[in-house]
Amino acid sequence: MDTIPAPKMTRDEVAAYIDEVFPQANAGEKLFTIESVRINGARIRMNYNDRFIRPGGTISGPAMFTLADIAMYVAILAQVGRVPLAVTTSANINFLRRPAPTDMIAEVNLLKMGRRLAVGEVNMMSAGSDDIVAHATATYALPPNAVK
Repeated sequence: MDTIPAPKMTRDEVAAYIDEVFPQANAGEKLFTIESVRINGARIRMNYNDRFIRPGGTISGPAMFTLADIAMYVAILAQVGRVPLAVTTSANINFLRRPAPTDMIAEVNLLKMGRRLAVGEVNMMSAGSDDIVAHATATYALPPNAVK
């Protein structure tokens, strides 16, 4: 059985790297917080903001989609290190139940880390609840030699 390597970047290193190369992710305020990174995964918090609310008083689908995409990016960066040009090649999201108008939590599990593609899933919950409100899958293309 293959040994899964430890992440190459810590939570703080990933956060600093994203602030450096992708500052618009937080749009001048702290919209997303990396809570943890682990082997083949991460936990990200989307901090509540009124701009995430859609008519009807719930978190919007585009906000949850953004959370899923950023969460995947964080998990991949933690695993492979400072690798520019990791990009989303496909994504799918299923909205399962109405989220509360509060912070959202994303739990990422990377299912496959190949040499050219990374595949993962993201479960999203309203803060304070274990009920999954949305489930996403995504594939990222990795530049050559990103995974060694």
